[in-house]
Amino acid sequence: MTLNSNFWIDRPTLVTGATGLVGGWLVRRLVDAGALVVCLVRDWSPQATVLQSPWIERVSIVRGDIRDQALAERVLGEYEIDTVMHLAAQAIVGVANRNPISTFESNIAGAWSILEACRRSPRVRQIVTASSDKAYGESAALPYTEATPLAGKHPYDVSKSCADLIARAYAVSYELPVAITRCGNFYGGGDLNWNRIVPGTIRSVLRGKEPLIRSDGQYVRDYFYVEDGAAAYMTLAEHLAARPELRGEAFNFSNENQLTVCQVVEAVLRCMQSQLQPRILNEATNEIRRQFLSAAKARSVLGWCPMFSLDEGLQATIRWYEQFLEGPSCATLRRAS
Repeated sequence: MTLNSNFWIDRPTLVTGATGLVGGWLVRRLVDAGALVVCLVRDWSPQATVLQSPWIERVSIVRGDIRDQALAERVLGEYEIDTVMHLAAQAIVGVANRNPISTFESNIAGAWSILEACRRSPRVRQIVTASSDKAYGESAALPYTEATPLAGKHPYDVSKSCADLIARAYAVSYELPVAITRCGNFYGGGDLNWNRIVPGTIRSVLRGKEPLIRSDGQYVRDYFYVEDGAAAYMTLAEHLAARPELRGEAFNFSNENQLTVCQVVEAVLRCMQSQLQPRILNEATNEIRRQFLSAAKARSVLGWCPMFSLDEGLQATIRWYEQFLEGPSCATLRRAS
């Protein structure tokens, strides 16, 4: 999928949201590709993958909030940023339901602050901003394509719909070189939000406890491995640099497998050879019942395809948590469960 193996070498690249799940893996891939990476970090999270990795010594860290437009302009100017990867967001649906204003501030105001800073920074040549399948809201027509209207209803969904539309407005009105990614539910090593189904299930099995499903288990989603996500963002940036006509375009990225929560838990249990049975809490609220994406546009326009199947992604994810949570002893505990 790489257009030019030298594209990232010595390229000054800003990553927002680097301490998040996808951001950490994206920084790693960028460093490996030779980019000069600058990370804008709000909260110092000691357990974040990006901060615990040896390659963090090759990254410049700026402390600050994405809503601080003056700070963003300073970073873009002083580091002579060429490419911006904007991933920073409040990404937990439950948190958005409890704290809508902080979610709107991070996800909507953060988006326009970064984009306006880019508009005022002439050295910026490519911007990839992360939206979500949640931006589509709930639709009877599935799978979602990029032509599906953005129609969020609940706080998190609305925040992603708004940020997505703001990015489109900057592309159309100001010819800002921005493109948009819309992905499903990410999973992978480094996700420490234990209320998410994949890390929560893996930790439960490693602890010998029954996994908890907070919904009724029948919500349908795309599940997208984090390394595929990081590679997709880089692929889109490379195409945007070579093809300015992609300005303002959005792309779905997905394995195009539609799975219920129960099916994902069953897949994790199978990969971990566990006999534990999940407990269904049926407590989820303000969440869309069925969501899944078509990635046909990414395949045809970008020549993109995922590198990992569900089982391959889950196996890699399980290995990461085994090392992070327990070390070698976890395998013995798992077999006993």
